[in-house]
Amino acid sequence: MLGITFEGGASRTIYSCGIMDALLEEGIMADVAYGVSAGAAFGVSYFSKQIGRNYKLATKIMNRKEYMGLSNLIDPKNRSYYGLKYAYDTVPNSILPFDYEAYNSNPGKFYAVVTNVETGEAEYLRVPGDDRKWTLLQATCALPLLFPMIEVNGKKYMDGGLADSIPYKQTIKDGCDKNIVVLTRPLGYVKKTDAVTRLSAKLYRKYPQLCKAMLTRAERYNECINEVMQLKKQGRLFVFTPHDTFGVGRTENDPAKLDRLYKHGYNHARWAMNDLKKYLNR
Repeated sequence: MLGITFEGGASRTIYSCGIMDALLEEGIMADVAYGVSAGAAFGVSYFSKQIGRNYKLATKIMNRKEYMGLSNLIDPKNRSYYGLKYAYDTVPNSILPFDYEAYNSNPGKFYAVVTNVETGEAEYLRVPGDDRKWTLLQATCALPLLFPMIEVNGKKYMDGGLADSIPYKQTIKDGCDKNIVVLTRPLGYVKKTDAVTRLSAKLYRKYPQLCKAMLTRAERYNECINEVMQLKKQGRLFVFTPHDTFGVGRTENDPAKLDRLYKHGYNHARWAMNDLKKYLNR
């Protein structure tokens, strides 16, 4: 079985979208996939086999103020940098239609990673294809300071990357003997606990386990990257990582910059396709 793990990274995940489209063109579909934050939000279009949908979203929609911007964050009915109703309802149901039928007919399983705010632990929830407001995707994308906490089945959650940024071990537990990991940071990147993270921990002090997850995230992330790269060397994982992110940050919405990063991911996948197929057919 084939498993795929999509790291998050908000706008940087456009790199992963290029890889997704190249995989779809070659008919490479995972049996099990785990997405974190934007890795899940974009990953569902891979599972619905909609080539180019994420590219259109990045270059035609993400620069609209209704999609992201400070006006959304200060709106008391929204309280998110992203327009929640616009991004998770209007866009997939009206502007850039999501193929729910194709997603639901996919025999594979797609999971989103969320962080339980009470326990600080990761939970791995299957993304339903009948929620037209994509509540679970909102939860996995709920970055501290930029999102409110999102409630799913009576529990409050935030961004899955706080507890498990690269959940490749889950695909292995699910029985996948071939595994692709798509990262969104260049090789050599080392995560640090920055001032924003420390501020977030103070603001969310009502949830001590969540704060612990925030403050230990950098160390755990760096350890995970080392593990992934060791497994890559051993031939047990096939790993994609961008050579450069071209200045694309978490909330980048410049269509030209996003176009460049998407094409980098797509071209990277095309360049590596023969090696990937050898790995999959071994």
